[in-house]
Amino acid sequence: MDRTPLNSPEFLTALSARSQDIFRRLVERYLETGEPIGSRAISRMLDMQLSPASVRNVMADLEELGLIAAPHTSAGRAPTQEGLRFFVDAMLEVGAMDEAERDQIARNISGGGRSGRVEDVLNEASALLSGLSHGAGMVIAAKADMVLKHVEFVRLDPERAMAILVGEDGQVENRIIALPPGLTASALTQASNFLAHHIVGKTLQQARDSIRRQSESQRAELDAIAQRLVDSGLASMIEADTSAPTLIVRGRANLIDDTMASEDLARVRQLFDEIETKKGLIDLLNDAETAQGVRIFIGSENKLFSLSGSSVVLSPYKDANDKVVGVLGVIGPTRLNYARIVPVVDYTAHVVSKLISRKGEI
Repeated sequence: MDRTPLNSPEFLTALSARSQDIFRRLVERYLETGEPIGSRAISRMLDMQLSPASVRNVMADLEELGLIAAPHTSAGRAPTQEGLRFFVDAMLEVGAMDEAERDQIARNISGGGRSGRVEDVLNEASALLSGLSHGAGMVIAAKADMVLKHVEFVRLDPERAMAILVGEDGQVENRIIALPPGLTASALTQASNFLAHHIVGKTLQQARDSIRRQSESQRAELDAIAQRLVDSGLASMIEADTSAPTLIVRGRANLIDDTMASEDLARVRQLFDEIETKKGLIDLLNDAETAQGVRIFIGSENKLFSLSGSSVVLSPYKDANDKVVGVLGVIGPTRLNYARIVPVVDYTAHVVSKLISRKGEI
């Protein structure tokens, strides 16, 4: 007999009101305490009069469905990862934020923006999320395209040159590019001067698009080999722009408990090692671009957090053009207080988006 998928609407309907109530109570108590719950404790919590034996029968059914399980040798039961996902999708009642808490978030993050730097806003958002959740606050910012002020080529050998890119903010980046066969020193200088004239105030992609739109008469100022260098050089510089996104994490210590078993501690440390090497961050950013609002990943649902057994609540933030430019959120144990964390993350992303969109303020 086929089992109804846990994430289908029909599954919730198939559960009796008694089963739903017992499952809800068990999960809510687990999220509060982190401890498995026994039938006697559940029996005391119910509004209806139900004996521990009757509760045990219902819990046995829930266990057979894969919603709860007995951890190790405990007599109590805790929700499985699938059970937590079902609870979050079908039964979670997201709490409303009061005005004082909203004001606190807006005020603290706006304070970070007084310096005029987006990075300070993101640092403040990460620290605030850590403090409000008692977990780790995380911000991932997509690397902003450099707006160029100057570019020049320096020959390294007959087949390669270094492209030196200088941004309007003073940032300098070097890219190694291949040179067309037969390129003379004068053609290399010609290509450098041509690009230096046409890239001011543009990103690499914008400069490439602008040069492509030029008429033949405008492009005639370059000889054929120099033109090939301009076209191939811009293409290779754009392709080589694979810099990892900016990562800000605050509150790592909140995920380390003095009572942790050594293997759990090792998993948390491995999580932060992988985050610091920025593995999987691009995937999270790409996912955020298609996400509608807050996303919740529980345990192994996201490969970046799977080994640590953590949950993460994430929301994208946007710029003035409604483009997703990053993602922020909270990392914590799977027993996060989702009802409280979800609106906090959502509103924080809203405030950060609003600040980033204000021209001239940050």
